[in-house]
Amino acid sequence: MHTSLRGRTPGSRYLYEPFDSAHARVEALERVLDERWAALERTLQHVESGLDRMERRMWLAVFSVAAALAGQFAAMLIGGLAR
Repeated sequence: MHTSLRGRTPGSRYLYEPFDSAHARVEALERVLDERWAALERTLQHVESGLDRMERRMWLAVFSVAAALAGQFAAMLIGGLAR
């Protein structure tokens, strides 16, 4: 149960310290900001890991094409030497 000093003590209402909701609001906003920042960092980590996987796949494709071209060139050389 909430008890107030206003009802029991005579005097002006301006003599009592007002409730400071701004401080609580700032703290709540800071907590929300921290959670959003953590979510953003997690999202960026997922994006970065996806980019790393894609980069590995691209290099695998490049080396596969280079190996295929080198194999064809070697086959042409061997075929040309056999004649």
